Amino acid sequence: MIRKGEDHSYIEACIFMPENENAVDGNIIVSREIYSNGRNLCKINGRLVTVNELKEFMKNIIDIHGQNDNQTILEKSSHIGYLDSFIGKEINDIKLKYRELYNKYNEIKEELKNNYGDEKERQRKLDLLRYQYEEIEASNLKIGEDEKLEEQRKIMLNSEKITENLKITDEALSLQTIDSINIAIKALEKIENIDNIYSEKLSQVKSIYYDVQELARDISGLNEEIYFDDEQRNEIETRLDIIFSLKRKYGNTIEEIINYKESLEKEIYEIENVDEINSKLRKELQNIEAQMQELSIKMNKIRIEKAKVLSENINKELTDLEMPNATFNCNIIFNEINEFNKNGLDSVEFLIKTNIGDEEKPLIKIASGGEMSRIMLAIKSVLANVDKVPILIFDEIDTGISGKAAKAVSEKMRKIANNHQLLAITHLANIAAKADYNYYISKIVENEKTKTTVKKLTEEETIEEIARISNGELTKIAIEHAKELRSWKN
Repeated sequence: MIRKGEDHSYIEACIFMPENENAVDGNIIVSREIYSNGRNLCKINGRLVTVNELKEFMKNIIDIHGQNDNQTILEKSSHIGYLDSFIGKEINDIKLKYRELYNKYNEIKEELKNNYGDEKERQRKLDLLRYQYEEIEASNLKIGEDEKLEEQRKIMLNSEKITENLKITDEALSLQTIDSINIAIKALEKIENIDNIYSEKLSQVKSIYYDVQELARDISGLNEEIYFDDEQRNEIETRLDIIFSLKRKYGNTIEEIINYKESLEKEIYEIENVDEINSKLRKELQNIEAQMQELSIKMNKIRIEKAKVLSENINKELTDLEMPNATFNCNIIFNEINEFNKNGLDSVEFLIKTNIGDEEKPLIKIASGGEMSRIMLAIKSVLANVDKVPILIFDEIDTGISGKAAKAVSEKMRKIANNHQLLAITHLANIAAKADYNYYISKIVENEKTKTTVKKLTEEETIEEIARISNGELTKIAIEHAKELRSWKN
């Protein structure tokens, strides 16, 4: 949401989670900018991410539950994870072995898909691959030869210019420079015995003389190398054309073309021997399937046993929450036709029956907000030690409950708060009274604009607010009742 008259909104949260691998100095900072033109800027610790990436990241950190919100625990796909977390090491060790096999199983299935179609299609593919392989093989490419040929071509195209200027250089060195240095040598030889300085200079000039002579010879030799006959010119151009054609078809460099040739050789071998290869893969797949089935059966037995314990524990919590007729069932279905998934052959769904005579329904189909709130709390209470989402937000989940049920709900929330950061937006005195910290949210109008304010309350202010929401006004009796509700802190 963007305030009227503004072009964007900015939201940022700093979460202290030192055990999280993404934390920097113990903190995770997430932010999102929303612009009126539809543009979004999402960041995790300063790193740009997409909206979906931010959503996926945050669903493992904050779990929001409101009257109309679905959260992780309502999704059937997450139920098997909750059950396995409840079971713990007993199933995790088996699942680890299974997952290794499952990954290999999928790799082999993917390989078997790549069987190159029927015989005609396979032959067409093989003909094309052989043609490409033979074309590259016949070219006899050498790494770096294209660079050398380009250098030769450049010299060849500029041979006239090079020859002319090398000739000028050669003549200048031979006729002028060497003769001039020679005159200097003879002059210094006449005075070299007078002082050491003159003999040193003579030595230096002689060194220059020999260097220039050698340089002149090299220049002269270079000039002789510049000549290209028509046959050489044609060979260079033809070779470069071949290399350019191969680059256009098979790779940007000679090294890439050679690597492509090696991949062609491998693929040709696989097509020529596809029946033998597939036969080996199918045998390996059968062996892995047998192992996976054995592990799946072990996991199924453990899950069935522990699902009963989980269901019993949650049903006890539901009784405490004034839902004595509700029945929770952790339903496990074993896939008899060996359609393996990452968790074995089991699918798990949490079902609930809220009244005697009702049919079991998936959690997500519970209609009553009050019932849903208590069911969620019952599950969270049992799974509190294994639920890895550290921050829970309950947005007015107290709708539809009061009296004894409200008291039970507040006690369960207090229990969950021992293992999680729990934020609750509430209008129930019982729930507000159980909080370690209380904040009062209100709206004010400034300069014809509505603003939301959040104020942390002192203990005295907390008691006054609890009294107000329980009685509607501050009375002596309401204050005493609020103090009684807060007495758990003492």
